[in-house]
Amino acid sequence: MLNGPCGTLEDVTAPTDLPPVVSRALDLSRRRGFVTSSRLETGRLLAALAASRSGVLGECGTGCGVGAAWLASSAREGSTVITAEVDADLAEAVSAIFADDPRVEVVNGDWSSLRDRAPFSLLFLDVREAKASGIDTVADLLGPGGIAVLDDFTPCAAWPPIYDGRVDTMRQQWFLDKRFTTVEVMVTNDAAVLIATRD
Repeated sequence: MLNGPCGTLEDVTAPTDLPPVVSRALDLSRRRGFVTSSRLETGRLLAALAASRSGVLGECGTGCGVGAAWLASSAREGSTVITAEVDADLAEAVSAIFADDPRVEVVNGDWSSLRDRAPFSLLFLDVREAKASGIDTVADLLGPGGIAVLDDFTPCAAWPPIYDGRVDTMRQQWFLDKRFTTVEVMVTNDAAVLIATRD
């Protein structure tokens, strides 16, 4: 237990107010019964990282637009957000959320539809997308110093990393690939992201 001038660790909470665009994306998630949207803690981390970047920010696997909304909520002036979604109906619904924000473009397609928008200064993708597209693809989409944020990992303090009783070879690959400097960050007790910076 951590104690100090701000109280105990259990007392620490994030602000309750959400950016309006994030609220709209969460409303779409609820209406669609989409339960795998980015956690608020991950979203706040994304927003902080987006505020440190310029140029083109990307997302592979839009879902209901929650991740893209966090990126757009704090993207620097002059930056753009490109997000790709394979489900055409969902891509159209998310486009409506960003109808009044010309910085955001929702593309109907998979990761390959992002190729002609590269290089990205930040790219957000789910662990399943990262596994499907592969580390080489992500590396090719990022510019020098670009950051990949990989969501939906189960925290692991062991080395080699273990998941479901086996070595997590994908997580291990991100830590060992010399093109990236990678760190695992816990966003909640049961969830972590990998942040990998392209050399």
